[in-house]
Amino acid sequence: MPICSLRPNVTREQAVAQFASRGVTRLIRTLTAGPLASVAELYLPFRLFRARIANRGALEERLVAIDAVAGVLDLFQFEHIPTADETLTLETRNRCAVQLSDALAAERLIAKLRRVVYSRGFFRLQDFVITAEPVTSLHIPYWLGFRGSNNHVRIAVIDAIRRRFEGAKMRRLVETWLLSNKPVE
Repeated sequence: MPICSLRPNVTREQAVAQFASRGVTRLIRTLTAGPLASVAELYLPFRLFRARIANRGALEERLVAIDAVAGVLDLFQFEHIPTADETLTLETRNRCAVQLSDALAAERLIAKLRRVVYSRGFFRLQDFVITAEPVTSLHIPYWLGFRGSNNHVRIAVIDAIRRRFEGAKMRRLVETWLLSNKPVE
């Protein structure tokens, strides 16, 4: 079954170079995690929502995507709904299955947005309401770097859109997916 994905900003060659790095960083990674053994792509399902934040009579509207696997990763914010030029359709087995319903994804998205608004100043809130309406589904590309030997492998993850290494939440999500017996969607 084909998926719709954002076009990656990082090619395989660029990902390998970023995983391999140079100088002291490379030496430290090789000593702690082992040599780079393999690189693979992964596509994670995200759900794009139109979020409306009402506060003090003002209405702020955002297009925000949350991962549809666990709803725990960083949000993606969009200026507009991705166009056909910004996406591609492909078939791959390297994708996680959708685990969250639209209702649960919306609930987690609203909770994350509420924390963002609270961080701006809890006492500035008046008639505060957040709503989220599903718009579309799309996949976000990532690069996985496998380091180590047969007995011990560590995973590093690069966001192929933002060009940055991901943290522990993403690594745990990938490890859970790799170790699960669940079929891909």
